[in-house]
Amino acid sequence: MDWTLSVAGLLVGLVVGMTGMGGGALMTPLLVLFFHVPPLTAVSNDLVVSAVMKPVGGLVHLRRGTVHLGLVKYLSFGSVPMAFLGVVLLQAIGSDSSVQTVVRLALGIALVLAAVGIVARAYVGLVQRTDPSRAARPESTEVRVRPLPTLLIGALAGLIVGITSVGSGSLVVVALLCLYPLLRTNRLVGTDIVQAVPLVAAAALGHLLFGDFHLDITAPLLVGALPGVYLGAHLSATVPDGVVRRALVLVLTASGLKLLGLPTVALGWTVLGLAVVGAVGWSVVRRRRSARASAARAELAESAAGTSP
Repeated sequence: MDWTLSVAGLLVGLVVGMTGMGGGALMTPLLVLFFHVPPLTAVSNDLVVSAVMKPVGGLVHLRRGTVHLGLVKYLSFGSVPMAFLGVVLLQAIGSDSSVQTVVRLALGIALVLAAVGIVARAYVGLVQRTDPSRAARPESTEVRVRPLPTLLIGALAGLIVGITSVGSGSLVVVALLCLYPLLRTNRLVGTDIVQAVPLVAAAALGHLLFGDFHLDITAPLLVGALPGVYLGAHLSATVPDGVVRRALVLVLTASGLKLLGLPTVALGWTVLGLAVVGAVGWSVVRRRRSARASAARAELAESAAGTSP
């Protein structure tokens, strides 16, 4: 058994447990860039690992009642067949070199999109936290399901996951935030994790049949990933979530650009520039949102004082 793969699985599991971030966005580029595993092989083995890990988190959220089963149903209607179809499309490409090239390019694009998704998710969360009127509104216990757009989100996510293993936890959350802004955060996370179980299972089955699965890669990854997820879940309350997510954005962006062929020197300057611009930009956005929130709260207080007897 390759224990270096177990250490990699442990690290990925820790991050997944702490942040809820999909493992495919981390495990697959790690296998390709550091262990020099062919892209299709990395995707195939990562999906099998994820298929084992996902039900653990899904059961926890089901027991807590933080899952919108109506959304899970329509997301799964779209994602399950499209995830399997994504693998079939790879098989239809033909030559091994062409498949590896397609997977590598698709993976690079998906990783950059995943990084953008993390930033978008953080911004929406910031808007919600600094919205005084949101706190005044009663908590919504039910969200009206929009079947067609929800099914389309699932279908697109399924296709991307089937080809790249990325997207079940990175892209779906952002899409659901846009479509269902009143959905509470705990139900959003629980719904995303549970819908990913059949999605990843379908993609993993496709890769077991048509992909490039290797038990000697998957077994050591699982040895590290399973305790990593468990430990990460317990550490999630103590580790600063914002720090981890900022690091993830840079890692995913760097990995995606590297897979897309950006030279090492240009990649270094690009990541450094993104880090500086991102830190300054996020600081400015936070200050402006806080100022607006303070002004809105003062206005609401004055309005309440004016209407009180």
